[in-house]
Amino acid sequence: MEKEEIKKDNQKNIEEELDVDKESSEKIENKEEEKETDPNDKVKELEEKVVRAYAEMENQRRRYEKEKDDAFEYGGFSFAKESLNLIDNLERSKTSLQNDEKLKDTEALKKIIEHLDIVYKDMITILKKNNIEPIKSINQKLDPNLHQAMMEIEDDKKEAGTIVQEIQRGFMMKERLLRPSLVCVSKKTQKKEENYKENEEIKEN
Repeated sequence: MEKEEIKKDNQKNIEEELDVDKESSEKIENKEEEKETDPNDKVKELEEKVVRAYAEMENQRRRYEKEKDDAFEYGGFSFAKESLNLIDNLERSKTSLQNDEKLKDTEALKKIIEHLDIVYKDMITILKKNNIEPIKSINQKLDPNLHQAMMEIEDDKKEAGTIVQEIQRGFMMKERLLRPSLVCVSKKTQKKEENYKENEEIKEN
């Protein structure tokens, strides 16, 4: 009898413990459901989504504005770059005529050069009206952002790296480089460099 009573008590205890565990798990589930369905959390989540969407829209708007401004400011960039070939051809024609032995010192050559100069000046004026300016080169310090050095020329009268000759004129369109100037830069003669090195070695010794 005692054994049966003990068994019954144990079984009752186990059932009570199971009931407690069941109640606890149900409470936890209820709390999780409450959390999931909490209106405040839903509102915060929606607010975050709205903020993110607004930020994306604002970024898109800024990109569009920049692209629109660039198109307005630099819409003729390619055309302007191509039109520089006309200026190059005018300069080549002028040089070619001036170097022609048959035309040298003739009135015909003077008149042709005058007309070419007029056309050249008109083209430069048109470019300037459209915010396209020639880059200053001669006697300027070489700037890799504006100039492209094609060769070096020995010249002790100028500081090394000074532009002494312009092979092809460069142009800027507002703040943008249309094309760099092709230039020749000065360098010290070899003798001067050797003498300088010898003097430095003497000083060190």
